[in-house]
Amino acid sequence: MTDQVSTELESDPAGKPTSASRTTLSHIMTAGDTNLLGTVHGGVIMKLVDDAAGAVAGRHSGGPAVTASMDEMAFLSPVRVGDLVHVHAQCNWTGRTSMEIGVRVMAERWNESTPATQVGSAYLVFAAVDEDGKPRSVPPVIPETERDKRRYQEAQIRRTHRLARRRAIMELREQGGSDDAG
Repeated sequence: MTDQVSTELESDPAGKPTSASRTTLSHIMTAGDTNLLGTVHGGVIMKLVDDAAGAVAGRHSGGPAVTASMDEMAFLSPVRVGDLVHVHAQCNWTGRTSMEIGVRVMAERWNESTPATQVGSAYLVFAAVDEDGKPRSVPPVIPETERDKRRYQEAQIRRTHRLARRRAIMELREQGGSDDAG
């Protein structure tokens, strides 16, 4: 991050610090959460991720926000019945009406005192909306630590890649006249 950007973020009175909306959602996994292999279904974890990210987006933006995209969802190891799952989420970056929320998923056995281990991570983009579902402005996020500043810079890179990918796909579709459903 350049010093100019860093100074602008830190001096913006309308901005909110990263810690203002940081959230942890915890849930114990039960038999109803399992897939055919007997481990917790990835969709259950994804819902927890979306729920925690949505809470952060709503807190940061000061109102309703909807999931625009989820990318880089990584499942690092299986989650089992009886695991206590902690979903940590924070706002990494903000645009005019959108926010990138970073999520880390940790798991620990409910009845052991061993440290939690990371079992997943994801990045989601949320758009703030008004009561009519129209985009509304969000306050800038103010990174507080060196780690927050690094996450802010990484989020800018991911945004650039998302926009470039979207442009390339749209150009390809325009050239081919594709009417694919995807």
